[in-house]
Amino acid sequence: MVSIVLPVLLTLLLAYMLGSIPFGYLAAKWLKGIDIRKEGSGSTGATNVLRTLGKKAGITVLLLDVLKGFGAITAMYLLYNWFGEHVCALDDAQRDVISLLLTQPDAVAAKLSPDLKTCYDLAVWKPVLIVAAAVAAIIGHSKSVWLGFKGGKSVAVSLGVLLAMDYRVALAGLGVFLLSALVSRIVSLSSILAVIGVAVAFWGFRCPIAYLLFAIVMGAYVIWLHRANVGRLMKGTEPRIGQRVEVAVKEEG
Repeated sequence: MVSIVLPVLLTLLLAYMLGSIPFGYLAAKWLKGIDIRKEGSGSTGATNVLRTLGKKAGITVLLLDVLKGFGAITAMYLLYNWFGEHVCALDDAQRDVISLLLTQPDAVAAKLSPDLKTCYDLAVWKPVLIVAAAVAAIIGHSKSVWLGFKGGKSVAVSLGVLLAMDYRVALAGLGVFLLSALVSRIVSLSSILAVIGVAVAFWGFRCPIAYLLFAIVMGAYVIWLHRANVGRLMKGTEPRIGQRVEVAVKEEG
């Protein structure tokens, strides 16, 4: 049986590198010759690009950041499916056995043949592999290797990740974001409420426990990335949608 460890590690590296592509930084350099990190909030994310460069640039960067997250998860799905089809090469009866054992993880899995046991273990670990790719992409966006391990707040890339993991959860989070943005007109507040909504949605849809843990941990990480925004929210100075930020606000991380 071919080991999947090296392909998984390479796919995680790909997920990180996808996440680390600084589309906001590149857009600012190409369109205006400026460093987006020295403008507005200092973030390379779509919100700061929107305020600094306008709607077209902001929407373009938003879509590209979403695609980064979606692409990272898709890459891991493709690896998993390829391994299952070409390396495990299970027939229908064997797939039925694996599916049955997944509902009874303590049953007779230990008595499987080595090849079947490897395929069973792979199926068990599938949610963890997907979560690992999601984490790699999100960290890549916020800690880009191309920008001295700094970047954006990972909201858009998180949306792309969620769309690939479970579109229902993604739509739930997006719904919370849009409703909050409509009422408050504050992107940072809407983003924070959305990540909380995502965790609730993963729980409500009875998704794998690995997905729920991911939502809690990475949700906390995204909120931590918004710590400067939280400070401004408490002071009542956080910019609203449509309001340009002329003076750069320096943020740690």
